[in-house]
Amino acid sequence: MDSINKQQPEHNFKDLVGAEAIEKITQLAKKAGSSFFCTKIKTGEYFNTRPMAAEVIDDEGNFWFLSANDSQKNADIEADPAVQMLFQGSSYSDFLTLYGKATISTDKQKIEELWDPTMKTWFTEGIDDPRITVIKFSPTEGYYWDTKHNMLVAMAKRAYGALVGETYDDSIEGEIKP
Repeated sequence: MDSINKQQPEHNFKDLVGAEAIEKITQLAKKAGSSFFCTKIKTGEYFNTRPMAAEVIDDEGNFWFLSANDSQKNADIEADPAVQMLFQGSSYSDFLTLYGKATISTDKQKIEELWDPTMKTWFTEGIDDPRITVIKFSPTEGYYWDTKHNMLVAMAKRAYGALVGETYDDSIEGEIKP
């Protein structure tokens, strides 16, 4: 039996590296708005996950967060810096998974750069709260699933394909390496 991918008249795989990968990472992460930040990612074992939104994604594709020094995620990162982040921008596309390393610092300049007054919800003493740390997540590899054009085009292609009994999938996917 042939794979459905062999029935498609279009090319649906494209690996991305370097600047093109960083652009796709930034686009999909911003569309999602938040992620699942996963630690303790060992094969065959339960991992820890929590929703998190990056304060900043820099030009090199690094994600920056503020976190409490007494949090479970900080303890997990100190024990093992391997992290996986999962993103979903919509029900049908804009999916991204990233693997990489996280580091923790108490860089006051970076805290000031990332600070937002709503952070006082978690850091009740404000920007000078002694519990504030900075997490930098640097992705090393990942995988993405997206549409080539936009959701309207993708839905029209699916509808046409269903009507004529052929596969017209506007999706694009591939490995991603910043």
